[in-house]
Amino acid sequence: MTSTRGPVPELDVDALLADRNQRIIVCCGAGGVGKTTTAAAVALRAAEQGRKVVVLTIDPARRLAQSMGIEALDNTPRPVPGVQGSGSLDAMMLDMKRTFDEVVENQASPEKAQQILNNPFYIAVSSSFAGTQEYMAMEKLGQLDKDARASGRWDLIVVDTPPSRSALDFLDAPERLSSFLDGKFMKLLLAPAKGPAKLMTAGFGLVTKAVTTIIGGQVLTDMQAFVSAFDTLFGGFRQRAQRTFELLQAPGTAFLVVAAPEPDALREAAYFVERLSAEKMPLAGLVVNRASTEPEGNLTAAGAMAAHEKLREMAGATEDDDTTRMAAGLLRLYSDRKVIVEREARLRTRFATAHPRVRTVVLPALSSDVHDLDGLRRIGSLLGTPGPA
Repeated sequence: MTSTRGPVPELDVDALLADRNQRIIVCCGAGGVGKTTTAAAVALRAAEQGRKVVVLTIDPARRLAQSMGIEALDNTPRPVPGVQGSGSLDAMMLDMKRTFDEVVENQASPEKAQQILNNPFYIAVSSSFAGTQEYMAMEKLGQLDKDARASGRWDLIVVDTPPSRSALDFLDAPERLSSFLDGKFMKLLLAPAKGPAKLMTAGFGLVTKAVTTIIGGQVLTDMQAFVSAFDTLFGGFRQRAQRTFELLQAPGTAFLVVAAPEPDALREAAYFVERLSAEKMPLAGLVVNRASTEPEGNLTAAGAMAAHEKLREMAGATEDDDTTRMAAGLLRLYSDRKVIVEREARLRTRFATAHPRVRTVVLPALSSDVHDLDGLRRIGSLLGTPGPA
């Protein structure tokens, strides 16, 4: 592993997990940087150190289920077999549509809930509206936190955030969806059914006609029926969005920002760190995942490349000198690896210079994908006991 000693404070994940006041850990970052694996490894390590853990993942590839030896994850927490030690681990995968349905069922009367669930506009919003997945992830987090406090079943919740185009979508989506559902246009649709006759002015009729022309009469009818049935739930969405923000800001919550040692991923991580600071949300630190490892040897990249060129010339003078050609090829590989390691180190240094108080742990790229609990244990061990390169 590449060392994070020197000016960069080191992230101690084991200390984070040992703190019993720590109840929620949110793994976030850009897509494709290993958030799911990191979340699973953190959850497993916490469980094997005695914590009662549930991990919530939003992973379309379903790799977490395979790594944890579960046939399939769904919206219900299920025990993970093979956990060692005195703790326990449950795992679940967010079902966006089912979570939205549960919100409706819990907040509306049975008759009203069925009316909403059968509405075509609701089906479209709950299945594909931009930000719904991120919002429902936070709804589910709120449910898990409430259940954990009431039952004592879990003392730690680990969240793998949605694979958004931008990491910032995770923080923006709850407010975006609640604003949409509680917005002026939705209330305007409700006005004819709810308000006095004078609201049905010629101006409103023109607006309705224009909207009908754009989206179609049936869609508008479905929207009006949805808004009418959903009216009593509007305020609840905004209130829960606010409670979610307060939960994420509260003592006992910690964010782990996960990034790859690449310019775009570290730039996204920097934006996220700054946004968390602006929103007063507690940042535990940065996990730099899949870092290239330093090759053995004392040669510099330039020295290895010079030796490579010299051996190539020697091999060219002797047609059958396969050993020389092989040595030249190995020197080229060594040089290329040194260049990559040095480039990644510069990127991390640049991040650390801009964010000197962000604790960091660097994980090496493994030779194979993580596909079982032993692989997750290895990641957890690297997270918990970082050391020199």
